[in-house]
Amino acid sequence: MTTQVIVLNGGSSSGKSGIVRCLQEVLPDPWPAFGVDSFVEALPAKMRDSEGGITFTADGGVSVGAEFRALDAAWTEGIAAMARAGARIIVDDVFLGGPHSQERWQKALAGLDVLWVGVRCDSAVAEGREIARGDRVRGMAASQAQLVHEGVHDDLEVDTTHTESLACARTIATHV
Repeated sequence: MTTQVIVLNGGSSSGKSGIVRCLQEVLPDPWPAFGVDSFVEALPAKMRDSEGGITFTADGGVSVGAEFRALDAAWTEGIAAMARAGARIIVDDVFLGGPHSQERWQKALAGLDVLWVGVRCDSAVAEGREIARGDRVRGMAASQAQLVHEGVHDDLEVDTTHTESLACARTIATHV
């Protein structure tokens, strides 16, 4: 069976987006990418900083409510439906719930050939990227660097601490 979905899991500013862009260049077929950041940006503004939506705390923490979870479940199932319809998909996510986040994707992607990739980065390096980006709540990178990998089982891990996105993408591509 050929890989149908690549799921990248890593903390904020770990380098997932750069790897996605490089994967789209090095993989021979078209692979549309869907990231949790785009999903959050697509939410109505009233769901930000609301009990039912998503809240970012001053220390970089993230909490989500029931409305967010319902829309997130629909988004996940929609991505799975595209893969079942024949699209090869890259998912860029942050498993804040650790193994529970991965289980949510495993359930949605059941029956598909999925490559699970952990994207690691030293928290100090990710924090430096976070500061340079300027579009993140300070502290997210440090708080998520290890948390998103706890209890998660990957087929492959890449580390962007000292490895460029293109090299990571090429490593991933050899496993597709």
